[in-house]
Amino acid sequence: MTDASTEPTHGADPHDAKVHEKLNWLRAGVLGANDGIISVAALVVGVAAATTDLGAIVVAGVASVVAGAISMGLGEYVSVSTQRDTERALIAKETRELAEMPEQELAELAGIYRAKGLSEETAERVARELTEHDALAAHLEAELRISEGDVVNPWHAAGASALSFLVGAVLPMLAILLPPPEWRIATTFVAVVVALAITGWLSAWIGGAPRGRAVLRVVVGGALALVVTWVIGGLLGGVV
Repeated sequence: MTDASTEPTHGADPHDAKVHEKLNWLRAGVLGANDGIISVAALVVGVAAATTDLGAIVVAGVASVVAGAISMGLGEYVSVSTQRDTERALIAKETRELAEMPEQELAELAGIYRAKGLSEETAERVARELTEHDALAAHLEAELRISEGDVVNPWHAAGASALSFLVGAVLPMLAILLPPPEWRIATTFVAVVVALAITGWLSAWIGGAPRGRAVLRVVVGGALALVVTWVIGGLLGGVV
């Protein structure tokens, strides 16, 4: 007889709803940090290419950090608020339909399980038992893939997005401000490339995607942004 303790378990499998939710938040945090790294680094490198005045670089960098964090937070708040309003409307609609036409809703639920491959008898039994246990939860999960208790919170999303952007923005700010003028741009390039490689690897690891391709894509994109702003800053610095 096989020892139950040696049998494989699925407690941390990605198909678990809570694991999915945590991974989505973690992925959003990594992407927010990635945005903070690239956008702030690109701006301060462009300014540093145009002038060695530390005050101008500080002002541009701080403005970029503040504006970027606010923009990320507001954008996430608006997006998630829209999603929350939609989910609430769907929950209200399903609640009303269950109260007004319970038999039709039961038949609809059974039809969903028949479409998934269950026999008619089994599908009807499953639909009836789930309805008796929690009709609303059964329909929300089967029809809409949402849960009444897991409606998204826009404030949480906005805070996480803004915070992750700020965390990512710290690196390029330190890299451009701490070295002497002749090393500022080179130091920032190296620091940003390394940081982007790490965030690219993390995002791929979280999503189960190929690491090398994700790292290359993020690093090349970020490096290209830095090169473009560096060239533009150098050109403007020579004209203005």
